Amino acid sequence: MLLRMLRFALFASVLALAATPAAAQVQVVQLAAPDAFSTPGRDTGLPAELWAGTPIETARIVLPMLAARPLSPAAANLARRILATGAKGPDGSASDEALAGQRASALIALGDVAAATRLMERAPGLERNAELARAAAETALLAGDSARACGIADGLGTNRGDIYWLRLRAFCQAEAGQGAQAQLTFDLAQAQARDAIYGRLMMAKLSGAAPGVASARNGLDLALSRSLDLDLAAAKPAPVVAAALSGAEPATPAFDTSLIDAEIGGLGAAVRDGMPPEAGVSALISAAAEAAEPKPRARLQAAALLLAALANDLPGPDRAKIAGFAVAEGKAPSGRNAALDAASDTRRMGEAALLALWTCADAGAAGPALGDRVRIVRSLGRAGLLDDARLFVLEGLAGLK
Repeated sequence: MLLRMLRFALFASVLALAATPAAAQVQVVQLAAPDAFSTPGRDTGLPAELWAGTPIETARIVLPMLAARPLSPAAANLARRILATGAKGPDGSASDEALAGQRASALIALGDVAAATRLMERAPGLERNAELARAAAETALLAGDSARACGIADGLGTNRGDIYWLRLRAFCQAEAGQGAQAQLTFDLAQAQARDAIYGRLMMAKLSGAAPGVASARNGLDLALSRSLDLDLAAAKPAPVVAAALSGAEPATPAFDTSLIDAEIGGLGAAVRDGMPPEAGVSALISAAAEAAEPKPRARLQAAALLLAALANDLPGPDRAKIAGFAVAEGKAPSGRNAALDAASDTRRMGEAALLALWTCADAGAAGPALGDRVRIVRSLGRAGLLDDARLFVLEGLAGLK
């Protein structure tokens, strides 16, 4: 009896020892939902806290602008940097598929196709969201992966009648040898929005008509031209297509400030080399205040304001002289300027960048007005985006007439 009891106790102990480690190892880990900004497009050097405190409403307003409107080189560079950064997004961006699509679409439009492609490689929800699916399809077409683009178009469950998807689906049906379906879809696309170049290429694809020269306006034109074995070297590619064909990451823009540097003591070169401008700004402010001729005075005052916006602080006499400069206020609305000042004062880096880009998108390819540019330079510098602030200064100096 005693032996049986001992055996039972030993057996129970063995069971307990075997069960304890397994029980200890079983843990339920709650994974954070992916957000629209977490996946990196490339290393930008910006911090993981880039979007901390940024209202998602601002992102939803500005990102579509960056995909649709031309920007100056300095603004485009800033937009590429913040959008390619992998960082936890603003509150509310988790599972926001439309915002993820807008982010990728903006990167495509800004010429950073490689970064957009990386974002789309494992993006969930392509079948549910047309914005996200379009960005993924376009990156695939630009990369020469028509099969992936056609798979995305085939799997899309919403907005299938939009012109982009009709055109792509006609191409995909032709690629698959479905001539009758492709002709019908092509006719629907042309009836909705006629496009002479797309029509010419698709007619060649469907009927063997003379295709004419290659086209490289967008990913679909590029895919059609490739499928027809046309000479791409004969086509003038759109900037987006040229960026995709080169395979290179966009370069940081360079600005020639040599003309104005002759008047401002080489301060443009100093900014380009990363040197603080404080040492020469006081002399420039004095020269700008004392200039007699209207045109040189306006140019010197503009240069002085741009460089002063980079400075940490200015002596009282310099501030007094600047206060008398007859430089017009910018064109951005006062509410946006107040929001930009608040974001920079509290170092909300992502929010400051988006608000600055909002003003730049309104201004167009020529860049913001001088008053807006000065505010943007100051705000970006205070928010921690000093390299971008310097580029805005250099772009402004290079444009002074």
